[in-house]
Amino acid sequence: MGRHPRMTQMVMHLAALPDERAASDPGGACLADARRELDNATFAAEVRGMSAALAEVGVGRGDVVAVVLPNSVDLVTVMFATWRLGAALTPVNPALTKRETQYQVTDSGAQLLVLDDSSLSKVEGGVARVCVLDELRRDGATDVGPPRMEPEELALVIYTGGTTGRPKGVMLDHANLVATAAMIVDWFEMTAADRSLLVLPLFHVNGIMVSVVSPLVAGGSTVIASRFDPKTFWDLVERVRPTFFSAVPTIYAMLTGLPAEVRPDTSSLRCVICGAAPMQAAAIRDFEDRYGVGILEGYGQSEGTVVTTANPLNGTRKPGSVGLPLPGQEVRIVGDDDEPLGSGRVGEVTVRGPNVMRGYLGKPEESAHTLRGGWLHSGDLGRFDDDGYLVLVDRLKDMIIRGGENIYPKEIEDALYAHPSVADAAVVGRPDRLFGEEPVAFVVLRPGLAAEPDELIHHCKTLLAKFKVPRAVYIVADLPKTAIGKIDKPVLRERIPSPTTPR
Repeated sequence: MGRHPRMTQMVMHLAALPDERAASDPGGACLADARRELDNATFAAEVRGMSAALAEVGVGRGDVVAVVLPNSVDLVTVMFATWRLGAALTPVNPALTKRETQYQVTDSGAQLLVLDDSSLSKVEGGVARVCVLDELRRDGATDVGPPRMEPEELALVIYTGGTTGRPKGVMLDHANLVATAAMIVDWFEMTAADRSLLVLPLFHVNGIMVSVVSPLVAGGSTVIASRFDPKTFWDLVERVRPTFFSAVPTIYAMLTGLPAEVRPDTSSLRCVICGAAPMQAAAIRDFEDRYGVGILEGYGQSEGTVVTTANPLNGTRKPGSVGLPLPGQEVRIVGDDDEPLGSGRVGEVTVRGPNVMRGYLGKPEESAHTLRGGWLHSGDLGRFDDDGYLVLVDRLKDMIIRGGENIYPKEIEDALYAHPSVADAAVVGRPDRLFGEEPVAFVVLRPGLAAEPDELIHHCKTLLAKFKVPRAVYIVADLPKTAIGKIDKPVLRERIPSPTTPR
């Protein structure tokens, strides 16, 4: 597909993308996983056949299809086949329990649930019609006509992590997806020469948009890893020769922690992308120094179709910042009154642009609050530096208020990371009768290194004001993480020992 360096100007609707790729280069590489490889013509044929099968079981315009499948070519095929009919997809984490799965299927109003045999036990007694994937395979010659092409139609219902209350369905329409894909392709300079290696889950918008949709829009291809395994990851990179992959800080930490004799050939990679949670500047440098590949750290939310800011591919990269606003989006920092704040001042990050969600499914009041004034209110605290780079400070809901003083846990975590024995750290608030809240820290130590809680507290005293110093440090084997690699602070708060519990 070298004669088509970019397809962003051609793609007006993602439902048409398989047909457009097949028409421009039928034999070009498209999708691959551990089981099979599809060229453009084969992928388009499978999408047409799958859309016909979905139509036969009653899926049509405006419907929602839930899918419980592992990362695979099949999941991507179901997604594009659903879009071809004018329906929307809600991808479900296969690791969810039966109760959690049925909640998402019911809350999304899904008319059909597509899964494999391994997930059948989770849907007994459910309200949606169930189809095992093999029941939907059809001959590629079957077709239901041209794809539906309305930009305002719902495309994805992505469920948030649910760290506060039950998960909410983020509604993204095709206009959101097309606009975001164009931004990603242009910012990361994707072309037909790009091959993405997908390692993040396809039940999250990062995996869908950054690793699948955007490289396909650019004319490139995607290789899908069924799961991430640090022991075999670099062997996979050497075999499939991707030009980039997108991951979370936890994955980069695992790769940096591999034995020193692991020295892979990374020459195919022109960059790697980091999102979902802030990555320590020192950790970025450690990875880059060891593997010779630059990390482009970015920031975004499901509510903003995954990416809002990112460090540039060619230009100044600032480890520890999440980069510059992507062209086409407005980002501003606001105070409690929603008025903009000047450079260097900390406030809530708000976003406006064609990437911003339609709202939360079935939650008009929460939608109105989050999108008040025409801006997406992220719930994240941040500031712009003098060069316009966004620096995240913390989550608004994670901020600790001690005796009227605002304490940002990330500042304490950064201090803990400066200790040579600390591999991972998280700070949360512990209720206190006198001050309201006190900061406490959970710390994971580096293998082979030691540190006592009192030593870490003293270390923090050398770097932080007295009121910010954690009142207790708990050494733990690991930190609880959400499905996309973020530290699960609500779980940590539940694990805080009572003051009378011996430590």
